[in-house]
Amino acid sequence: MLRLHPHGKTLVRPSAILLLDVAAAIAVILILPQSGSDLWPIRLGIGVAALLVAVVFFGGPFLRWRTTTYEVTNRRLRLREGILSRTGRDFPLNRISDVSFTQGVIDRIFGCGTLVVEAPGEQGRLELDEIPEIRQVQGTLFQLVGDEARMGRNLPQNRPGPADWPESYL
Repeated sequence: MLRLHPHGKTLVRPSAILLLDVAAAIAVILILPQSGSDLWPIRLGIGVAALLVAVVFFGGPFLRWRTTTYEVTNRRLRLREGILSRTGRDFPLNRISDVSFTQGVIDRIFGCGTLVVEAPGEQGRLELDEIPEIRQVQGTLFQLVGDEARMGRNLPQNRPGPADWPESYL
């Protein structure tokens, strides 16, 4: 079983914003004159504004990253996401018809990518972004889908046919 979160590179931009936010708040506070007690509301306002920017631009993406999980079991592929309200999607392995991945240049450097899972009918196509170790995940999922298909072909069909019908039906 694999249990994954999106790749950590999704937090690079929010982390950079957090660093710039803290640096800007410190710089503005240091630029203010040190004397005078009437500047405490301004310093407090700068601190609150910096905290608000940090929560919105780093806290939200971090919680989204932390609460998004991808699970691959020997029976299904599961996607769970959401901070306050959760959503989920399950793909039974026996319904998956194709597993592929795409990687851009930056994704290849980090070893992540987009996993594309296709199933016929209403399940449709599922694209999972920023999957870490994408080649390993795609290979594992492809192998599990193949194993599931082989197991399904080797199992006897338990559906009754005409030979099993009572004579009164014939």
